[in-house]
Amino acid sequence: MDNPRPNPVSVDGATMNPFSQVPIEIVISVGKARPLVKDLLRLEYDSVLPLDRRVDDPVELYVGDRLIARGELQELDGEQAGQLAVRLTEVANLSNGL
Repeated sequence: MDNPRPNPVSVDGATMNPFSQVPIEIVISVGKARPLVKDLLRLEYDSVLPLDRRVDDPVELYVGDRLIARGELQELDGEQAGQLAVRLTEVANLSNGL
């Protein structure tokens, strides 16, 4: 049986893949912690778990296990005040897909 491939759609003069409208989840990695098990078992409300990064270090953006970008954490202003966002500083070449 012949398996037809979906045809790209033209939107505003640009070719768009039909899958481009499918939502994906991007995970933002701000750091890792490597406590001993005994220290992990002692964690309670208000405990502080140090990470391996500083506040101003870049964060990493992943789709699945693939690193797609790096950026800086920012806090939004206006109606979205207090919400975190990421300003991208490096973006991987995704022309060959994820």
